[in-house]
Amino acid sequence: MNRFSKGTLLAGTIMAGAMIATPAYAQDEDAGASVQSGAAENSDGDNFIVVTGSRIQQKNVDTAAPVAVVAAEEFELSGTVNVENVVNTLPQVVPGTTSFSNNPGNGTATLNLRGLGTNRTLVLVNGRRWVSFDTAQVVDLNTIPNFLLESVDVVTGGASAVYGSDALAGVVNFNLKRVEGLEMGGQYSITEEGDGASYQVYGAIGTSFDDGRGNATVYAEYYNRESVFQGDRAFSNFALGGETFGLNLLQFGSSTLPNGVLRYTGGANSNTGLPPGTEFGNAGESGFGNGVVFDDTPGDFRFRTGDTYNYAPVNYLQIPQERYLMGGYADYEFTPGHTAYTEVTYVNNRVQQELAATPVTGNFNVDLATVQPFLIPGDFQQLQDIDAAETAQNNADGVADDPGVVNFFVQRRTIETGARNSLDERNAFRVLAGVRGDITDNLFYDAYYSYARTRNANVQAGNISRSAFQAGLDGTGTPINIFGLGTLTPAMVQAISIQAQNGDISTQEIASASISGFLGNFGMGADDVGFAVGAEYRGVESRFLPDTALSSGDVIGFNAGNSTEGKYNVRELFAELNVPIFETDGGQRLELTGAARYSDYSLDAIGGVWTYAGGVEFQPIDQVTLRGQYQRAIRAPNVGELFGGQSIGFPGANDPCADPANANDQTVINLCQATGVPAGNVGDPNIQLNAQIPALFGGNPNLQEETSESYTFGIVLQPNFAPGLTITADYFDITIDDAVAVAGGSLQGLLDLCYLQIQDINSAACQAFVGTRTGNGAITVASPPLVGNANIASLGVSGVDLEINYTTDVAFGLFEQDSRLNFNFLGTYTESSFFVPVVGQPTTVECAGLFAGQCGEPTPEYKWTSRLSWIDGPLTTSVRWRHLDSVDSEDSILVDPTGGIDYTSFNGINTIDSYDLFDLSFSVEASENVTITAGIDNVFDTLPGAPEFDAAGNVTNRPNSLLLGDNQEQANTYPSTYDVLGRKFFVSAAFSF
Repeated sequence: MNRFSKGTLLAGTIMAGAMIATPAYAQDEDAGASVQSGAAENSDGDNFIVVTGSRIQQKNVDTAAPVAVVAAEEFELSGTVNVENVVNTLPQVVPGTTSFSNNPGNGTATLNLRGLGTNRTLVLVNGRRWVSFDTAQVVDLNTIPNFLLESVDVVTGGASAVYGSDALAGVVNFNLKRVEGLEMGGQYSITEEGDGASYQVYGAIGTSFDDGRGNATVYAEYYNRESVFQGDRAFSNFALGGETFGLNLLQFGSSTLPNGVLRYTGGANSNTGLPPGTEFGNAGESGFGNGVVFDDTPGDFRFRTGDTYNYAPVNYLQIPQERYLMGGYADYEFTPGHTAYTEVTYVNNRVQQELAATPVTGNFNVDLATVQPFLIPGDFQQLQDIDAAETAQNNADGVADDPGVVNFFVQRRTIETGARNSLDERNAFRVLAGVRGDITDNLFYDAYYSYARTRNANVQAGNISRSAFQAGLDGTGTPINIFGLGTLTPAMVQAISIQAQNGDISTQEIASASISGFLGNFGMGADDVGFAVGAEYRGVESRFLPDTALSSGDVIGFNAGNSTEGKYNVRELFAELNVPIFETDGGQRLELTGAARYSDYSLDAIGGVWTYAGGVEFQPIDQVTLRGQYQRAIRAPNVGELFGGQSIGFPGANDPCADPANANDQTVINLCQATGVPAGNVGDPNIQLNAQIPALFGGNPNLQEETSESYTFGIVLQPNFAPGLTITADYFDITIDDAVAVAGGSLQGLLDLCYLQIQDINSAACQAFVGTRTGNGAITVASPPLVGNANIASLGVSGVDLEINYTTDVAFGLFEQDSRLNFNFLGTYTESSFFVPVVGQPTTVECAGLFAGQCGEPTPEYKWTSRLSWIDGPLTTSVRWRHLDSVDSEDSILVDPTGGIDYTSFNGINTIDSYDLFDLSFSVEASENVTITAGIDNVFDTLPGAPEFDAAGNVTNRPNSLLLGDNQEQANTYPSTYDVLGRKFFVSAAFSF
């Protein structure tokens, strides 16, 4: 009968919080076994196991590639219910989307190994592919039952030769345990502020039957996490920004005012005779008219400190989640040496995102007679003056004119509609059936079929219909009053509001069969040569189904998108060899490994491709092991990258044509003119209408595979003079070529490529902007640039993983005469983490030690997690220390090898200081069947500091470097990397019978 005992706790705390690169020894049968089907037993009773990173059954668990392990007890000692919260603290991982990803975010939790992208990390459960959740074919970690975890294995570097596509950064394998008896429990946590509570209840029952020939486990879980709003924390209550444009850090809010703004962007560009500098009102003056502003004066538009809308408080800081999870697995030896097995899981996840009221921006036709009742005479007269000037000029030019109608750039935050809310309800299930057994004493087979599907229903509330809003201004619908605060009546709100719905379905089908065994040995004390050969079929299909309003672009509030539908399959043959050369009584050992896989894709642009790997382990003495491996891996583009419908997005970006620094740069001026910016407007900040610039993003069915080369070299030291001490160090180097990326890596990258780097109007980068600008040179939703996918980028990472693990007996204790201490440390030094937006161009983005811009999440050069545990009888006391080194912003990361151009793009918060968190936990075996665990996360309540403002809205005090401005991701910081909830308490109870 399995239970949470001191013995298992000890074994776990040896590895807790760290990824162990030393051998992960298989458990004895009476201590519980993994569900992984590769584990088999031959007729002589010898246990063969399969370790992550190989399909070969073997006795020796050492591997040429470092396999790091997180034990199940780490989840209990850290008070973690969701898998993401432990995995994201590991130094090999850069956080993907998390429970703090509200905007951007999609309600999932993803894994981003080495910072190379969630779609380049292969996630397995029990050694097999798990269910994905969208067209990107990425696994949502919320679907993995943490209470059943036996261990989590992480393999660095490409592993496509063993597992197929997607394993460019590495493989993370979640091993579930087999249950004997009844296990049940629960956990509750809450912050010191009394919010953000979460609770979990779970149960699992397992039993053997038919004289031990069969075993079955069934389980269920309910989990609920409450929301926390940005307004609930002082540091995130105000949206900060401004310093990117050379201003002080200030309460930035939004350029979309709640009292309505009209900007006339025609001016000289529409030949009205009104120069761009004409001022129809001053945005900085409070109490001006109804709040309607006509302004084309440089410097007046971008910041209105007293008038801006603070959108931050109503955004989620922690997104709420509700989860129901159930499933089971079983195996039965239907005839001696042959076992049938099955796995079934079902997960229902409900996750919400919440944003501030919809910001309406864009050009709209305004019918003067329709809006006249809502305007004071002075403001209405200005509208009439503009209309008269346009009419006169159009008549003189012989151009058709619509008298009484003027096209304005409109900005209005529709606070009367309330917040925008996006609810995702994902239903995922997976079924698997297989058979394994012995062909001979040294030959085994394993074959299975699995089918997985995720269906998501997304309901959006708080959106505005662009067509209805337009109709409210041009007289064809219910007239709307956007001028002034709270002027939209309930009837007006109803007339312009629209609910939108998305649906997406993703399926995965796998059929796999393999034969493994042993071929004899070379003598010299070596074990038998192991091998595995097999074939696999995988088919993937995904659909994204937006409603008509979303696909047409009529929705304002959440990003519009066209439908996506596509599928492909791959047929593969693979083989592995494990060749022990010699092993002596003195501890000397040499072992070689190799693997190869041929994959035939149904995609014409890919066809047939090879992946392969080779490794070596050499033990010159019994205290030292040297190891190394080379792997060539691939990733086939996912359905979204291939077949994604074009959709509009609004990424934050800076238009070089609006940068005053380029006003006298003739090369930039010429390029801006060639793409539609009037010469006199180059360098005018007003031609960038918002901090977010609209752009179209979409798929490319002609994409080819990505390829990677990875090297690992390491040493394992287990000195005899220090029993219980293990030190491992592994160097890793991963380079990915032909990487799929939007041109330039982002809209900002594409802008920089065209106007600052390539500077050739005939280049693809510059052609993306031709014909996209309005009369004054602005980029608007009317004709956004297309930023498409292509195999144009390169990226990579290199560095060193270091682990120190030490366990020793102590000759005293409170509950027993002797106790035990164990300490482990796992750190990563990131030597390089680079991104080349377009291969062949002189731009390399180096992100080691940097954050923001194209680097995104902080990538510290040094990062570690360590744990010190004292096991004294039934009580375990444990302290965890998490450290992130300081990071700088992307000020000078765009490197020009010629030294001729300074690509500095940010002037904001330049440094985040070193960061340390300490967690304390206690675990006690209250009885043979009951274990109680309690703890405090973030003991010293390390949080971003609350800003202080002067009367003008400038930040006068920024207590610590975690509080950012324009260089933030969200909530004025990076909430998936740095703690934003503060001190948190948890307690859990586990029962086993």
